[in-house]
Amino acid sequence: MSKTIIIIGGGIIGLCSAYYLHKEGCQVSIIDQSNMDSGASYVNAGYLSPSHFIPLSAPGVMKKGFKWMLNPASPLYIKPRLDPDFLKWTLAFNNSCTAKNVKKAIPTIKGLTLLSQEFYDAIKQDENFSFQLEKKGLLMLCQTDKMLEEEIHTAEIAKSEGLDVSEITLTELKTLEPNVAMSAKGAIYYRCDSHSTPQEFMMEMKAYLIREGVEFFTNEKVEDLTLVNNKIVSLKTNRQTFQADEFVLAAGSWSTFLSKKIGLNLLLQAGKGYRINTQQPTGISIPAILAEAKVAVTPMNGFTRFAGTMEIAGINNAISAIRVETIAKAASQFYPDITLNELEKNDAASGLRPVSPDGLPYIGKSQKCSNLTMATGHAMMGWSMATATGKLVSEIIMEKPPTLDLQNCHPDRRF
Repeated sequence: MSKTIIIIGGGIIGLCSAYYLHKEGCQVSIIDQSNMDSGASYVNAGYLSPSHFIPLSAPGVMKKGFKWMLNPASPLYIKPRLDPDFLKWTLAFNNSCTAKNVKKAIPTIKGLTLLSQEFYDAIKQDENFSFQLEKKGLLMLCQTDKMLEEEIHTAEIAKSEGLDVSEITLTELKTLEPNVAMSAKGAIYYRCDSHSTPQEFMMEMKAYLIREGVEFFTNEKVEDLTLVNNKIVSLKTNRQTFQADEFVLAAGSWSTFLSKKIGLNLLLQAGKGYRINTQQPTGISIPAILAEAKVAVTPMNGFTRFAGTMEIAGINNAISAIRVETIAKAASQFYPDITLNELEKNDAASGLRPVSPDGLPYIGKSQKCSNLTMATGHAMMGWSMATATGKLVSEIIMEKPPTLDLQNCHPDRRF
């Protein structure tokens, strides 16, 4: 049964939703307020990471957040402000920083990331795409005994979840990465992870969707939704009015504003992340997390990317020189022979990631609206969960049994 679909948001989640809905025979249009060539979908670390199965809202994180609140260079920076939505989110985030929430979240996060890995592989093969996609795993590099102990504990949980992971010796680390000097006390090796170059996938997917007849409306901002009997009957942008059978809200950090149009106060905060690219030969061949600094390192196609930080300070695109410098210093601290130069640091970019209070995305339909499917709130895991989310969105709209249990991702869940 063919349906007309409008997807609000042209990031990775929106494109993947369009891909699978088109495969179902739907007539799909994508509306985005930007030119669709920047933002979190382009500046992320490119990880497909089952290793990242612990949600941001874990025991002790809120305590660290308060400790780091006055330090704009900290890995997690929460800027205090008297904003009702922020205060509600903060309370819900604090309530979610429990062992119970982590236990609930692990199978959902693991399921979404593993399924997404399969779908990225399938898309590349089925459509003859050429984007970089390599399964070289992920190294967790640690410089202190305390951090190594924490990562060993996390690795034990990963093993119990069936993930391929082990602690490796410094000799094994040098064998894995013979062409780069590393300052580390030890490492955990997640062989289950893959990585990619985000812009390559985004460009190929957009080109494919355009060839297949998906319509793109860029630089159009959705201003209003008209509801009749809990159903959207029209969507108004700054340029025109649209009608469709079904709508998908995949607007990332901006989703909360539109959710209010249907009477749903979707708890989301924008979490800003930064990236620095270098075309210098680094010798790095395996992605790594610099554990103490919370910086991601990815050998992409033609360059190496250093990415990181979580800055919760509202929706803004300002580049913090302090946070950029923090990433650059971490790179040199872990890789003594690598120095990111001023030109590279001045070229740093940022993206806003939609962060839910419990670290799980919103995927599904709210009782507030029968023809709007939510697909947002993935935080740092949007790239890792994108293809699975797109597939699940198509299953929800086409009224097919979902491939994964989405109870923990329900948009109406309480915190």
